[in-house]
Amino acid sequence: MSQRPVYERPSLVRHQIGLMNKFGRQQRARPMSEIDGVSVDALVERYGSPLFVFSERTLIANYRDLRDAFLRRYPRVRMAWSYKTNYNEAVCRVFHREGAWAEVVSPFEYDKALHSGVAPSEIHFNGPYKPDATAEVAATSGTVIHVDNFDEILRMEAIARRTHCRPRVAVRVNMAIDGVQSWSRFGLNLESGQALDAVRRIQASGCLDLVGLHTHIGTFVMDPAAYGTAAGKLARLANQLLAEHGLKLSFLDIGGGFASANSLKGQYLNGAHASPTFSRYADAVAQGLLALEYPSSERPVLVLEAGRALVDSAGYLITTVIASKRQPDARRGLILDAGVNLLFTSFWYNHTVMPAQEVRGTAEPTVLYGPLCMNIDVLNESVNLPPMAAGERLVFSNVGAYNTTQWMQFITLRPAVVMIGVNGEPSLIRRAESVADLNALEQVPAWLR
Repeated sequence: MSQRPVYERPSLVRHQIGLMNKFGRQQRARPMSEIDGVSVDALVERYGSPLFVFSERTLIANYRDLRDAFLRRYPRVRMAWSYKTNYNEAVCRVFHREGAWAEVVSPFEYDKALHSGVAPSEIHFNGPYKPDATAEVAATSGTVIHVDNFDEILRMEAIARRTHCRPRVAVRVNMAIDGVQSWSRFGLNLESGQALDAVRRIQASGCLDLVGLHTHIGTFVMDPAAYGTAAGKLARLANQLLAEHGLKLSFLDIGGGFASANSLKGQYLNGAHASPTFSRYADAVAQGLLALEYPSSERPVLVLEAGRALVDSAGYLITTVIASKRQPDARRGLILDAGVNLLFTSFWYNHTVMPAQEVRGTAEPTVLYGPLCMNIDVLNESVNLPPMAAGERLVFSNVGAYNTTQWMQFITLRPAVVMIGVNGEPSLIRRAESVADLNALEQVPAWLR
C-alpha cells in the first residue's frame, strides 16, 4: 500500500521591490560568512557553537569615534567604561588601554576593575549599594564615590572619621527631563531641592571632598536634546555651588544611555537609520554646558559613562540550526542551539540576523526558537529568512552589550567567548563552561551522600 505524502499547509510570501519606505529598507538575508576576515565555520570548528565573538577593531573604532566627537566640542573629556555592560576582562582592557577609567556599581565590579589593572584613583564607584568593607577600601584608595542618598553620606562620614581619610565624593542627581522616563530611583532629586541639600550637608561635614556632580537620565535614549537639558541643569547647579560655597568642581558626569544601532521592538525604522550619531549627542551636551560660569581654564572635566554605544556593534553570536519545522500559522520555525538565556536582549531588540552561508530559496517570515524547554525561548518572532537546514548557521549582530553579563546558566551551559584582534587573529577570552565548573560550587550534605 503506497503511503500518501504528508500534507503541508502552503504559505503565501509577499514579494516587495523598491527602495526605502517608512519602515526602513527592505531587509534581505545577506550571508555573513566572516567576522573581521575570520571564517564563521573556522570559528565554530575551533571553539564550538553557540559562540560569542567580539571585534577588537570595532571596540577601538567606537571608543575613538565617541571620544573625539565630544573632544571636538568640549576641551576636557574623560571616558569611564561601564563595567555592567560587559565585564569580560579582555573587553575592559581594550578600553583601559585606550585611556578609559572604570565605572562600577558593585563590590564585584570594583574588584574586577582592580584585577584589570585600573588604579583605584581612576574608578568611579556608582550605584545604590556599597557595603562598608568595599566603601572603606575605595575611600582610602582615592576612588571617586558617587553618593546615592543621605544614609550613604552618613556612612561615608563615619568611614572618614574612622580611617582619618578625606573621601572623594560626587552627588548623583536625578531630574525631570521632558520626554524621558524619570530615573528617580537613583540619586537625589534636583527639582525638590534634595540634591542641593545633599551638597550643603557634605560641605557642612568638613570631612568629605566634593569633587563632582553626576546624572544618568536613562537607557537607550534616542533624543539627544534630553542630554542637552540634563547638562544644562548640572551646569546651573555647579554655578550655584560656586556662588554659594566658592566650590569649583573637578568634573560633571553626564552618565551614559546612548543608543546603539540595534532596533527596539515596535520601532518603525531600524536602528542603523534611527539611532542618533555620536556627534548629535555631543552637540546637545556641549550646548547645555554653555551655561557653565567657570573660567575657561578651570572648566570641569566632562565624564561619559558609555557602555552600550561602545560595545554593542562589536559583538556577534554565532548559532547553529538544530531543526526546521512548519508552524500551525504556516510560518517556518527554526530551532537554534542558542536561547534567551544567552541572548537576553532579544526580549527588547529585533537583532539583525543573517545566514553564515549562501542559502537558496525564497525568504519568508521565520520564528527563531532557542533550545530551552520554555515557551518564552523565542529569539525573534518574525524575521525574513530563506529556507535553512539543520547544521547551517546564523549570525546575530549588535549583541555586545549586556548579554555576557546578564546571561544565565539555565538548562544549557554558557558557551565560549572569542575576540578577534586587530591583527585578525582570534583568541579565546572566556572558555565554555563545563558541568565540573558547576559541581565545584556545590556541596552535598552528609545525609545525602
